Amino acid sequence: MKLYTYWRSTTSYRVRIALNLKGIGYELVPVNLVAGEQSAPDYTSLNPGQGVPALVLDDGSVLTQSMAILDWLEETHPSPALLPEDALERAQVRAAALVIATDIHPVNNLRVVAKLKSMGHSQEEAVAWMNDWMARGFAAFSKMIRAETSFCFGETPGLADLCLVPQLYNAHRWGLDLSSFARLTEIEARCLALPAFETARPENQPDAG
Repeated sequence: MKLYTYWRSTTSYRVRIALNLKGIGYELVPVNLVAGEQSAPDYTSLNPGQGVPALVLDDGSVLTQSMAILDWLEETHPSPALLPEDALERAQVRAAALVIATDIHPVNNLRVVAKLKSMGHSQEEAVAWMNDWMARGFAAFSKMIRAETSFCFGETPGLADLCLVPQLYNAHRWGLDLSSFARLTEIEARCLALPAFETARPENQPDAG
């Protein structure tokens, strides 16, 4: 498989973690979002949405959208599981993951921040915007996960953890005060102690710089 990725992309980060956890071999193909490589014709033919990640399967099929890729990975490579067996519990895990994937990330991504700046907002205002949405999302997420498990919903990392850790990377990057989210940063530390998460970290990617 080939994973088209960008080192600081939180959506790519999610997929890298999942591939690592499930022991699936893949080739990284960097796409420099800052340089605009996502808009090049050869890439838009793979991903019309002009974003990352895109996963090209061994048979040439192309998957886009990180949450869809994670669903496919879970269905085709079910061990170790990212979701519980119980349908209600699966819905609860997905709901928490989607707070990050659909409530925080879409209003914080590169395109939105670039648009804010094009409308006259300063870098400081853009950072305040991102931190505001992250704080709101983390507050909701904190109330949706379990209170006393090692990870968000159990004793092994799952879908919610795969979304949380990359978003916390952005929170650290932009200086969000995380003192109110000790439970989340404790989970983050446990996750980053695992090789699958460590290998997937942005700073450990070949295009980091």
